[in-house]
Amino acid sequence: MLLLSGFSYQRIAKKSSEKSPSKASFYELKAMSIDNEEISFEQYRGKKVLIVNVATKCGYTYQYEGMQKLNDLYGDKVAVLGFPANDFFFQESGSNESIAEFCETVFGVTFQMFAKITTKGRKQSPVYTWLSDATLNGWNDQRPTWNFCKYLIDENGELVAFFDSKVKPLSTEITDLL
Repeated sequence: MLLLSGFSYQRIAKKSSEKSPSKASFYELKAMSIDNEEISFEQYRGKKVLIVNVATKCGYTYQYEGMQKLNDLYGDKVAVLGFPANDFFFQESGSNESIAEFCETVFGVTFQMFAKITTKGRKQSPVYTWLSDATLNGWNDQRPTWNFCKYLIDENGELVAFFDSKVKPLSTEITDLL
């Protein structure tokens, strides 16, 4: 495991021998799309999934462009899922409608966006509970430390890596795992 804390680069990934199989299935999760439609994660079975907590008023907002390019280049291998959250210094205060409009007009986002959620605390969404609870996902307790943290799930629904905000969507740390 490689872990550099603080504001530096952070990637948490454990060797296969250090991970346990997920105790709860990723494919049982559901979330509301930004257009208010229920999305079952079962539809992502057999495909890698990159989950990112996003915000429109963050210093990392430019990463939407990289997320879209990743979707364009690797969309046959990975589903990019954006989850707006207002958990870090109120950097996502907009409505679902304004977030969707911003993402489409500024960055041409076509990957799946979800309704605004909470990534930590008492009102944490079930998706982020699964992502950040080792008793559910098999190894990881790392919750988002800021906007644009990334979680990579493999084709079998197993969480394989966590990347902090500084790791760009098109970095080799991510693309080498696709």
